[in-house]
Amino acid sequence: MVGQWLLELLFSIGRFFLHPLLYFFLIFSFLNGYWRVRRERKSFHVRVYDVFDDIRFTYTKGIIAGLILSVLFMLLGLWIPFGTLVLLTIWLLAVSLTFQPRFLSSTISLGGTIFLTALLNGVADQSPWIDEFFVSLDKTNYSVLSLFLSFLLICEGILIYRTAHYHTSPFIIKSKRGMPIGNHVANRTWMIPLMLLVPGGSLESPFSWWPIISLNGEPFMLVMIPYFVGFYQRIQGSLPKESIQVTGRRISILGIISLVVAAASLWAPFLSFVAAALALIGKGLITVKQRMNDNSAAFYFSKQDYGLVVLGTLPQSPGEKMGIKAGEVITKVNGKNVKTTYEFYEALQISRTHCKLEVLGHNKEIRFVQRALYEGEHHELGLLFVQGEKWKSEAS
Repeated sequence: MVGQWLLELLFSIGRFFLHPLLYFFLIFSFLNGYWRVRRERKSFHVRVYDVFDDIRFTYTKGIIAGLILSVLFMLLGLWIPFGTLVLLTIWLLAVSLTFQPRFLSSTISLGGTIFLTALLNGVADQSPWIDEFFVSLDKTNYSVLSLFLSFLLICEGILIYRTAHYHTSPFIIKSKRGMPIGNHVANRTWMIPLMLLVPGGSLESPFSWWPIISLNGEPFMLVMIPYFVGFYQRIQGSLPKESIQVTGRRISILGIISLVVAAASLWAPFLSFVAAALALIGKGLITVKQRMNDNSAAFYFSKQDYGLVVLGTLPQSPGEKMGIKAGEVITKVNGKNVKTTYEFYEALQISRTHCKLEVLGHNKEIRFVQRALYEGEHHELGLLFVQGEKWKSEAS
């Protein structure tokens, strides 16, 4: 028994590396990184993070979440027919061809799969090819799919809360009054490796009470798939981390509400569609509310009368090593008040070997940071500002 399970586990890992989505999203992430670098170079004449940063993020930040979800799904015995799994892959691929991570939310990928499965099952009698291509699609348990959706939506919210604010991309836009305004954007995807039970294999239940969601006595196989979720948020009225974490928290709460309805669908199956619709509509309302709140707030990254707002810092730069963060305000350089990048540059020349900055932090308290400057660093601290005098930005 143990040997059979271990062998099936090895087969499932092999199927994982044969999955087309695993390699398609290499292209997806690379193109997102390429477009990000172009946008940053247009704003600052320098890129912040390299083009492969998006790939590294996509394929590393969701692994632990995937392992936890896989254990949970296995303990609960949640299963999905092979045909439904194929439909999910096709739908996820179709949605990803928009190259818009915002459309890769579980509410769209799994929610859409629930409604598409019901639609195809409804016309299967008139279309025999459906049963041939989507094997066992008619055995789909919609309550199980809605549970999958709810758990993955909770996971999506947690990933957004914990990681989406890493390496947000700064850029410049033009306000309605023609002034440059700093923005940050989180354009993220996560690969979540999921181990799933699929009816039709050779494995049998090792316990009388498992799986909890009955497979109707059928043997099953293990299938590991690369499931992808995405997130997009543009921030201009607050700090990126604060705004993104509020969104992540709301999505997690929505997932919990959806989970309650999905669990109730085990006794009232029609509630599985209610759970999917609730998740889809709720996610849309969360997105709209976030945009309205951000658009109604005062511009956070814009020209100030009391100093220079830091829009971002280049990785491994002197500015980053000095602990300067996006959203902080530099009020003095080497004892001299600064309001423009020109004044900032001039003040740096006061001392070519040492730099002392007066910084107004996120807590509205002043702190002093200083650092010895080496050759070539006296004018390149790696700090990104919004240039207020004319329509351009500079990295100083």
